[in-house]
Amino acid sequence: MKKAAAIASILLLISLSLQEISHGSSASSLTGGNQDSEGSAAARTLNQEQDQEHAHEVHCSRERSRAAWEVIEEYLMPFVEREDYQISSKCRLHPDNDLFRDQEQHKIHVDINEWKCGYCKKSFRAEKFLDQHFDNRHYNLLNISHGKCLADLCGALHCDTMMNTKSRKTKCNPAAAARNHHLCESLADSCFPVHQGPSASHLHDLFLRQFCDAQTCSGKQKPFPKGGRKKTSVFYLAISILTLMLLPIFYLVVYLHQSETRKKTQELRRISKIGQKAKPS
Repeated sequence: MKKAAAIASILLLISLSLQEISHGSSASSLTGGNQDSEGSAAARTLNQEQDQEHAHEVHCSRERSRAAWEVIEEYLMPFVEREDYQISSKCRLHPDNDLFRDQEQHKIHVDINEWKCGYCKKSFRAEKFLDQHFDNRHYNLLNISHGKCLADLCGALHCDTMMNTKSRKTKCNPAAAARNHHLCESLADSCFPVHQGPSASHLHDLFLRQFCDAQTCSGKQKPFPKGGRKKTSVFYLAISILTLMLLPIFYLVVYLHQSETRKKTQELRRISKIGQKAKPS
């Protein structure tokens, strides 16, 4: 009986020890599982934040897009307005297809050294700082869903000519010139379909002459041969203001000179009459 009781006690202790060991292992596995889940959750959060940052990255040059729009405004739109033609929104030259158009329209050029944000009214010393402000604070206002990168059309629109960045020593690449010429012709076909009437046909031909003919390495054709929007010359404006300021002074000098001449003439006549009266009879 004593032996049986001793054996039973030993078995009971062994079973209790096994339960504690199994409980500890399960607890440790549960703790490890929690740590793994917490680590994976943190990793997912970090990846989501990185994805959000990368989602705001825009691989489109704001400067070249601005140059492309300046080319369109100066060398194409005057002729489009003259023909009273409405460019389709499917055309890549349409303002709605410019990624930065809304932000560019919210730039306020107060003075030569002052630019202001049209969204939050914050002021900056130069346009480049305002561009950085748009990238950092107002990236959510970019037309990412529908907008296209206007800088992609720079090859066809001669942006380098507008930006004065093309070196004269750079050799012309015939393959690049051919690609730009093909892009230019595709823009003419999509934006000004010849079957839409006389205005579209005329603008199609003008676009080819204005932009596409110069897409060669011969150097014979220059871009924008049809000219562009007439700008008021600063020199002409200064001369006009100076003329308006000096004209009254000129008339005043002429008036005073004539008055002085008239007085001298009257004085001479008076002296002459006095002399005649003073002669002895």
